Amino acid sequence: MRQILIPSFMAACLLVSAARAADLPRWELGLGLAGLSIPDYRGSDEQSGYLLPLPYVQYRGEIFQIDREGAHGKLFSSERVRLELSAAAGPPARSDDNAARRDMPDIDPTVEVGPSLEIYLTDDRAWQLELPLRTVIATDLTHAEGIGWVFAPSLNYRLRNNNGWGGGIAVGPLYASEQYHDYYYEVAPAFATAVRPAYDAPGGYSGSRLTFTASRRFPDFWVGAFARYDRLSGAAFEDSPLVKKKSSFMAGVGIAWVLAEAKKP
Repeated sequence: MRQILIPSFMAACLLVSAARAADLPRWELGLGLAGLSIPDYRGSDEQSGYLLPLPYVQYRGEIFQIDREGAHGKLFSSERVRLELSAAAGPPARSDDNAARRDMPDIDPTVEVGPSLEIYLTDDRAWQLELPLRTVIATDLTHAEGIGWVFAPSLNYRLRNNNGWGGGIAVGPLYASEQYHDYYYEVAPAFATAVRPAYDAPGGYSGSRLTFTASRRFPDFWVGAFARYDRLSGAAFEDSPLVKKKSSFMAGVGIAWVLAEAKKP
């Protein structure tokens, strides 16, 4: 179950509509399929593929929204600044299926929650600076463990309702706590081997990320795609024996049929 729910949520966060909320219903519900290709973790040289049910959920309330950026609640908004509560997710990885992590504990799915400050740089809000700071929880749905925090500032360009298409580009560095880096890149002495020496990961710079998204809403269905490139050169943990590549790439496509909707009053 954990291999399905969190990747499905991750797919929904990255693959939902980017059209203008003012032109669309208050809420929409649908169901479809998503195909994802994701590295086992950032820095892994092994990739996993998923074919998953894709929940299509859109809610455009005044305070709480579910849209292409995931689930978030507006805390403050002005012409140039918005403060909101946002969420994100990360995929699991089975260590027995990954040569670098064999005989180590599995990586559980993660959920990230925290405030995000958005600063609009242009009058049309196409360019913006996004400053999310999130606490991270790893869970296999039977237990939960706090694993620190991540800070992922990014410069975003958002294309809205261009002949029915929406999407965007986001680029920026990543930073995280020592506890977060340890969860992915520490090698405790008990799990050290001749080719995997013990390693304690420091906190700090986590590399950089470039993300592309695109989607289109048709009358009865929706299609979307994303691609993300991660670069780990210069990251605080790049000397970890678990880092096998200094870059990673993930991508996904999805299609969902809209089964119900409610127009705004």
